Amino acid sequence: MSSSLSRFSEYRVMWILVFFDLPTETKKDRKAYATFRKRIMSDGFTMFQFSIYVRHCASKENMEVHKKRIKSFLPEYGDVGILCITDKQFGNIEIFSGHKPKQPNAPGQQLELF
Repeated sequence: MSSSLSRFSEYRVMWILVFFDLPTETKKDRKAYATFRKRIMSDGFTMFQFSIYVRHCASKENMEVHKKRIKSFLPEYGDVGILCITDKQFGNIEIFSGHKPKQPNAPGQQLELF
């Protein structure tokens, strides 16, 4: 396999899914929730479902950078999960709206400048 093809292998390209359940009872809680959400969105994450955000990463090394950044955004209270999967695994997601299968609404392609 040529180096340019292996660079974009569906096993090398990664997706990060961030799941969170943060308290919103107090004004301080709501502010922490909004700040966390804004920070991950400014890092290129898009909403997949409520409290589930995804980001495409060109490589495992790039994924590690964003994983570390998410950890630096963690609020004081609540639960946050980070799941990293390959592009191949992400492509196997089955989504249902009611009883009808639905194609995943993957975020737009991320451009890489050389």
